[in-house]
Amino acid sequence: MGRRILPKMDRSVDFSGHYRELADVAPDFELPNWFPMPGPLEIEVGSGKGLFLLTQSGLFPERNFLGIEIAKKYARFSAYRLAKFERTNAKMIRGDAIKFIQENVADNSLAAMHVYFPDPWWKAKHRKRRVVSEELARLAETKLFVNGELHFWTDVHEYFETGCESILAATQFLHGPIGEEPLLENGDLPYRTHFERRMLNNSHDVFRCKFIRRLDARVADSSVQTQS
Repeated sequence: MGRRILPKMDRSVDFSGHYRELADVAPDFELPNWFPMPGPLEIEVGSGKGLFLLTQSGLFPERNFLGIEIAKKYARFSAYRLAKFERTNAKMIRGDAIKFIQENVADNSLAAMHVYFPDPWWKAKHRKRRVVSEELARLAETKLFVNGELHFWTDVHEYFETGCESILAATQFLHGPIGEEPLLENGDLPYRTHFERRMLNNSHDVFRCKFIRRLDARVADSSVQTQS
């Protein structure tokens, strides 16, 4: 189920303060200084059209949110939406998420990392491109502070299983079913991203899992929460 055409952007909206190209990030760039107020930082890997960032930044103004999206048109559109709704606590980076997090995010500095509906790369020869991997898991464990959370949601059960296995194999995360209330929009369907809304509208299962960084615990809990 591919992505749909983006709505037109209002050219009068200046989103330059919400958007950066990874290639233009200076070596001395300090991520906390990009936000006007200090606060816990959460990163979304692959932000799509930015619904999660827009919603969460409005619900939690005391937190800061950073979206990283490799597709330029989606990164720009997400930044535009954040600027349009004056979300000063949410920003966008366009580029490779792994590279940016490795080079520009301090260890023990993140409250949460979110990965929602990443590209499943169906063909076996392409699966090495999947973002949820042991590499991402080890990176998340390094960058999250103690009790920080890694969220992984997908509509592909095989990816869910192999992704969770990779995370547990590479880290000391405590693993359990998602323990948060879903968001509601228009009083009917709970969803956090545009893709999730489409899955629920088409009666597809959504597989959700949360991992928590601990100092010395590993619990290989195979609990799964789905929503149809």
